[in-house]
Amino acid sequence: MKNSVLKGSVFIALGACSYGMLATFVKMAYHEGYSLAEVTVSQFGMGFIGLFVLSLFRKQKHVPVIKTSGTKGILKLIIAGISLGLTSVFFYQAVQYIPVSIGIVLLMQTVWISVILEMALHKKLPGLHKIISVFIILGGTILATDMLKQSGNINWKGFGWGMMAAISYTASMYSSNNIELGFPPLKRSLYMIMGGLFIIVCVFHSSLNSEFSYGIFLRWGLLLSLFGTIIPPLLFTRGMPLTGMGLGAIIASTEIPVSIIMASILLKESVSFLQWAGVILILFAVVLMNIGKSKKPHFVH
Repeated sequence: MKNSVLKGSVFIALGACSYGMLATFVKMAYHEGYSLAEVTVSQFGMGFIGLFVLSLFRKQKHVPVIKTSGTKGILKLIIAGISLGLTSVFFYQAVQYIPVSIGIVLLMQTVWISVILEMALHKKLPGLHKIISVFIILGGTILATDMLKQSGNINWKGFGWGMMAAISYTASMYSSNNIELGFPPLKRSLYMIMGGLFIIVCVFHSSLNSEFSYGIFLRWGLLLSLFGTIIPPLLFTRGMPLTGMGLGAIIASTEIPVSIIMASILLKESVSFLQWAGVILILFAVVLMNIGKSKKPHFVH
């Protein structure tokens, strides 16, 4: 039993590290002159192709048939995937204006936004530990985004895009946890990525012209799709059933420090002691909020 939990923890940690590297790669692509349209289209385009190929060659296991709603269910997953595509559009737009270290902290506001969503949907007040966690996250965010020192210098455009990404990410998490759970995880990821690709193509259709640099598919598309849409879902799918939601969500939160460390090393972004203190507070709140949980969480970014 202990070995299976350890194995699951390693899978989740590797998946979180994969997600944590993503924003830094995106910003490096920006530095080479690639646009938001090129980054998102290449990531989701190659991610969809990769998941489709994997689904074709994946060995079919003899498992009990779980009831799904067929074509209607596929359509639901594709529509749900729209929020997935918008999350990337909003987040990648945000890191054009703000450091990756601040962007990832804003994205993690989904932790308390999901509490509000849960309260609205279930008409039930959250428990005391969740309320305390929300206030800790808000306090940690003030420190982690350096609001106290730079209230007059904050790029509010980037801040706004970051918060929109968090709201969209909350919708993605809800969809991943509640919509058509009878489908195999790989197929669920495939259909949601299809929805994400659909909305991205709709948003950037005017950019898909002669000026669009298709060289990004080979330069960055493969890397972005591997670390953003292919490897993490597969690792989380393997790891979460072994750890349960509580431990899984706690380990998955390592995405935050990994993202900040990557940006510090490769982008030379500076992070102060107070900002690290804010990050630690946010991680503590995630631990507090997930203690005792056992349901399987989301695995689609």
